Amino acid sequence: MDTRPYTCCFTGHQNLSIHQQEEIWQRVCTRLYPLLERDVRYFGVGGAIGFDTLVAEKLLDLRKIYPQIRVILVQPFQGYQSRWTPAQQARAAAVENRVDKVVICCRTPSREAFLARDRHLVDGSAYCIGYCTRSTGGTAYTLRYAQKQGLQVWNIAGLERLPK
Repeated sequence: MDTRPYTCCFTGHQNLSIHQQEEIWQRVCTRLYPLLERDVRYFGVGGAIGFDTLVAEKLLDLRKIYPQIRVILVQPFQGYQSRWTPAQQARAAAVENRVDKVVICCRTPSREAFLARDRHLVDGSAYCIGYCTRSTGGTAYTLRYAQKQGLQVWNIAGLERLPK
């Protein structure tokens, strides 16, 4: 069964102010709840700190209300969190222990592994919700790639268009 029509991926910046997070989540929800009403139930997250972790934790909590939610954690390579702080690593491990599925895209660490992760998220989805405020970097790349692949894309950063 092709699950793409029932799948949404997420992409966003790693550096989010703690004060922004609730507002960002509320913006995500404006796009997320209508998708849940359309039977979208598979949600791919990239496992980075910041936006990815925020969304993953909130989706996992939402399963209390929407038990059909399935969270898929897509990692670039095993051990990609090795340079994170112990607190960030513990938070990532807590998310990983609760998700429904973990996908590891590449066997060896590389910049290409992160791009492979981003493409994997998009290629398995019909929808993409992003938080992008800059025209460069992985988030901008992922949103542009999602548009080129024909996904319904929302940038909840409040910009009318994706950064070029």
